[in-house]
Amino acid sequence: MPEGGPNGRPDGSLEERLRALGERRYHHRHPFNLRMHEGALTPDELRRWILNRFHYQRHIPVKDALILARLGTRELRRSWIRRIHDHDGPPALDGPADTARGEAPRSEGGIERWLRLGEAAGLDRDLLLSGEGVLPGVRMAVDGYVNFCRNATVLEAVASSLTELFAPDLMATRIAAWERHYPWVEPEGLRYFQVRVGQGRRDSGEAMDLVRAWCGSRADEERVLAAFTFKCEVLWSLLDAVEFAGRAGAEVHDAG
Repeated sequence: MPEGGPNGRPDGSLEERLRALGERRYHHRHPFNLRMHEGALTPDELRRWILNRFHYQRHIPVKDALILARLGTRELRRSWIRRIHDHDGPPALDGPADTARGEAPRSEGGIERWLRLGEAAGLDRDLLLSGEGVLPGVRMAVDGYVNFCRNATVLEAVASSLTELFAPDLMATRIAAWERHYPWVEPEGLRYFQVRVGQGRRDSGEAMDLVRAWCGSRADEERVLAAFTFKCEVLWSLLDAVEFAGRAGAEVHDAG
């Protein structure tokens, strides 16, 4: 059991503890991601990951809607709803985007950018949208995450999003790796990763502020760490399923 400071809480700030935990548990250390960033994936492996990860991506606004419905003030809801717009695409109410400054079109969101990533890698968007080929293990991991955000406390649900503390660095690593090792993927396909660098920093900062404000006890902090760990396990399980499918396919091919 961790030793406590004078207030009965463990030594070290909550964010420091989250970052230390994430260094060990976040999926940047998963063998599949390591192989991706080393340039060791085949085109089929990369496409399998894109297809299955899309099942996760399309459920991000679903889990955010579940969290949104439980926020108690309009100020919090106004802030959190931006996450849904980031993925589904915001309402086209603000006029044209300033593309010269790198703004995405107003109707574009992360789901559309992921579909374009799939197309850039040679996948048909209708296949992605159909859900055909999504692995059972991926479906279970995503269902588990959505149900967690539905049934856990709002503190725990928001805390589970704090894996975004690590996402910007992962996105930057991924962009460089894909540009170097997978030049056959059209550059436009990397737009999702590029946009998420800034969004991830903003979102993780806002969620961290909420969690700090809501944590009133050591027990609250332990619940935050447990929720964060659960989310890391979801992301890790998703990659386990994708990697195992690749190994199984290779074994069948070799046997044939």
